[in-house]
Amino acid sequence: MSAHDWFVEHRTSFVVRSLEAEEESTFRAHLEGCEDCREAIHQIEQELAWLPLGTTPVTPRPELKRRLVESALGIRPRRSFAPLLAAAASLVLAVSAWTWATSRVRSAERTTEEARANLSHQLEMARDTLEIMRTASLVRHASIRMGAQEGGMVIFADERTHRWNVVVYGLPAPQPGQMCQFWFITETGMVRGVEVKTGERTPAFLTLPMPPSGGQVMGAALTLEPMGSSSAAPEGKELAHLML
Repeated sequence: MSAHDWFVEHRTSFVVRSLEAEEESTFRAHLEGCEDCREAIHQIEQELAWLPLGTTPVTPRPELKRRLVESALGIRPRRSFAPLLAAAASLVLAVSAWTWATSRVRSAERTTEEARANLSHQLEMARDTLEIMRTASLVRHASIRMGAQEGGMVIFADERTHRWNVVVYGLPAPQPGQMCQFWFITETGMVRGVEVKTGERTPAFLTLPMPPSGGQVMGAALTLEPMGSSSAAPEGKELAHLML
């Protein structure tokens, strides 16, 4: 392994800010004289532009972020680079959300009982999200294009708890009279999930239990449906179709 191989190996870690302070300084100094690494870093940053990684109120310990990112990247080999980046960055974002909620709960001693209960609820949701991502046995990614915008959907499937974390990012708001609908693909057909709010500044995060009907879940789909539709099967345009 050459000296330059270390920088190649840690490009994604540099972008998601999981390096130690000294390592990050060394990497920044290296970038000044390495055009290949500068171009690679620029490409990775473009892939992760949909995540607000620069607005984290509380920064987790670098060694914690690194362990979680490496765990996500080691879940299962994948065929393309974008799913790896989406999985790693989503996990870092979940860690940040958990540390933010923790800090808010600790600083809520002088607030009302209702505010403390609300903050505790946010902490539990962030912890739940992080746990599913950390123990996910399957991670799947699909690219989605809506008009001139391109985003995607990432699924973290935890076979132990039979729950999914779903991240939908980079998509515009539907046209008036339409909504984005999430579906489970089961062995007996499509089962309606939840409406997905797109067009927001941040990705949509969903934590979903498996549906009580339909049998074994084999995948998921995202469609554009008429607003207020309660049809038991998709009627509109399919945006994404993911099989496990």
